[in-house]
Amino acid sequence: MSEVEVLAVDVREAARRLGVSPRTIATLITRGELVSRKIGRRRVIPVEGLEKFLRRDHQTQPVCQDPATE
Repeated sequence: MSEVEVLAVDVREAARRLGVSPRTIATLITRGELVSRKIGRRRVIPVEGLEKFLRRDHQTQPVCQDPATE
């Protein structure tokens, strides 16, 4: 029997794969930064959507440096 390709994962699995919290995944979905679909009551994220999210350039917050170390 051949392996089945996983097309989409739930919020928890998406969080595990990205190394973030499920809350962060929910925030990314709300902001429109991560694609998701609703199937019944369940929210799923296409694996392809996770891959596209990771390949995109993201703005990062500047790191505040301690003036004493400069």
